[in-house]
Amino acid sequence: MNETWRIIYYETKEGECLIQSFIDNRKEREQAKIFSWFEQLEQEGPNLPRPYADFLINGIHELRVKCKGKQARILYFFCYKEFIILTHGFIKTTDKVDNSEIKKSIKFRKDFLERFKDKKSVEELINENI
Repeated sequence: MNETWRIIYYETKEGECLIQSFIDNRKEREQAKIFSWFEQLEQEGPNLPRPYADFLINGIHELRVKCKGKQARILYFFCYKEFIILTHGFIKTTDKVDNSEIKKSIKFRKDFLERFKDKKSVEELINENI
């Protein structure tokens, strides 16, 4: 069992990073809260309980962060028993996570796994960005 998971921000082939954009558009205090929850997610992985995280569907999970009364959601998936890939974030405006957001995350996961077919290729990605 993993002692610590490693978080990776998903980037499109074109280099767009929606999760980074989401974080950058938050106020400093909200960013700090988000980063604090990232640390918890790294420590707990799939064991981070509801109401802080939840399984949605088809391998996609959500990190639930309250930001000034708004419900921020960050979607992610687990990869190669060591990595957590954060796909994107948004402010939830309805009771349930919109299906279009889940489909977007599933599409990003498919792209990521096609480009990074094994643990070694993900490690190389991490080393490039250090």
